[in-house]
Amino acid sequence: MTELFFQYLVAGLTYGAIYAIVGIGFNIIYNTTGIINFAQGEFVMLGGMTAVTLHGFLPLPIAIAGAVLVTMIIGGLIEMAFIRWLVKPSVLRMIIITIGLSILVREAALFTWGEGVRSLPYFTGNEISALSFGNVRVSPQVLWSIGVCMIIVLCLNLFFKHTMLGREMRACAANREAAALCGIPTRNMITFSFVLSAGIGALAGCVVSPITYTQYNIGAGLAIKGFTVAILGGLGNSMAAVAAGFILGILESFSIWVLPTAYKDAISISILLAMLFIRPSGLFGNREAMRLKDF
Repeated sequence: MTELFFQYLVAGLTYGAIYAIVGIGFNIIYNTTGIINFAQGEFVMLGGMTAVTLHGFLPLPIAIAGAVLVTMIIGGLIEMAFIRWLVKPSVLRMIIITIGLSILVREAALFTWGEGVRSLPYFTGNEISALSFGNVRVSPQVLWSIGVCMIIVLCLNLFFKHTMLGREMRACAANREAAALCGIPTRNMITFSFVLSAGIGALAGCVVSPITYTQYNIGAGLAIKGFTVAILGGLGNSMAAVAAGFILGILESFSIWVLPTAYKDAISISILLAMLFIRPSGLFGNREAMRLKDF
């Protein structure tokens, strides 16, 4: 029983890491623009699928770097083509637009890669060479997933606090009109927020690809999980999104004990609905999330 408990715990932490990174992507764009980007899950899919393609003729590290770069470019182009020209759009309008963009990206991925399931090789070792902690076996890729999540959080924290570009993005988040009056190029900050969130999502897609695999249609599910994590932690609070991601991942993992596997996804939907009805500000009390009540 103890061995099974820790196996479920490890699985929950693994999925929680990817949910947390998607939730962070939601928060980066929301903080700078006020936009809830439901195409965020597609960035994860694009990163994984592009890396698999590039790895066919490039070493793995270069393939991952190339996939992140390509996805960042796509994120920037999406913002410039579909978002930048809008003048004070409503929240509902932006949700519809980003859902439409998600569908377009997913269909383009289907046309490009087909319906096949793909994956990258393990970064180190393989499933057979899993690490043993007592009676619990942990894939090395799990440690990569959790480690990359922690590094992303640390780097983002340093970026927003100790770089000029990060402080300008925080100024846009606080008051975009005041930031513009101070000479900050707010439109460029918005574009960069899409580029940054796309790159983070792509890196996450590459890291988890060896253990969760990737397919053209995984983005929508990840977007729902990421949005749930963003709401659970408090919309706009990226640090809280990490804790919320692990909470959701662990709850989903242990739900298999009492529910069939087919009902696992219902956990995130139930949590999302409960939070929107009971505590829209999230577990950590971020008042920005209260804007959801105006949908």
